[in-house]
Amino acid sequence: MRQRGEIRRIRRGAYSDSADQPLLDEHRLLIRAAAAVTESDSVVSFGSAGVLHDLPVEPDAYRRVHLTRKRNSGGRIRRGVHVHVAPLGDSEIVDLAGIPVTSLDRTFVDLARTTSLQDGVAIGDAALRRGMDMGSVTDQLEAANYRRGIRKARRVASMLDIRSESVGESRSRLVMIEQDLPRPELQVEFNGDDGFAAAVDFYWHEFDVIGEFDGKIKYGRLLRPGEEPGDAVFREKQREDRLREMGFIVVRWTWDDLFTPGLLAARIRRAFALARRAH
Repeated sequence: MRQRGEIRRIRRGAYSDSADQPLLDEHRLLIRAAAAVTESDSVVSFGSAGVLHDLPVEPDAYRRVHLTRKRNSGGRIRRGVHVHVAPLGDSEIVDLAGIPVTSLDRTFVDLARTTSLQDGVAIGDAALRRGMDMGSVTDQLEAANYRRGIRKARRVASMLDIRSESVGESRSRLVMIEQDLPRPELQVEFNGDDGFAAAVDFYWHEFDVIGEFDGKIKYGRLLRPGEEPGDAVFREKQREDRLREMGFIVVRWTWDDLFTPGLLAARIRRAFALARRAH
């Protein structure tokens, strides 16, 4: 029974029982619906596989369910499903909740070939945190030597760092590379005599400059039981004050700053210059 506000069709023959389900969850439903009615040799792939592997794919990927078939021809886009055709070995397929999906390393290589450099690095860093094996990635890149975008995928793979803990940190690191800034150390911990401890996102040892990406989601992760977001913000300010008291210069930036990379790089360089004068 389909009543407005209760059940909504998400794909031919499949319905969602929530009228305002988040896009990510809805895409998971679409994947399951598509997998149930497509050919038996179809494997969930590309952005849809990224969703099932909990990788940070862009919302644009949710517009279609992506499947790959082990064939030489027959790719198509129809009714919200993009069917790719490509070689696919048994080791490149995993089972996730009963759905055949491209493996974590194959999913990364496919996305690194077909998404932007920024998205590819963020996806790759996240895949490393989820256990992706770089040896397997190297094999995948060799096997995909003839595929479109493979040169970009190799570049993306060379930039990955498991220590980047969020999309914002991954994109910040890419800004530093593209703006020719000195490479920082990541996730460095500082300790005080009184038990104070703080792990920072980025640290330039030669300048005693700390860099912190300030994403709103970060404060959600910092919340303790019973706290409000303002409590985490206040505690973060106290932490930053302590770091400055220890002699560090702290540069903090937000998502907006990542869209003006030249200005962000100039701020960081000014911090380097200030540190030189202080010493």
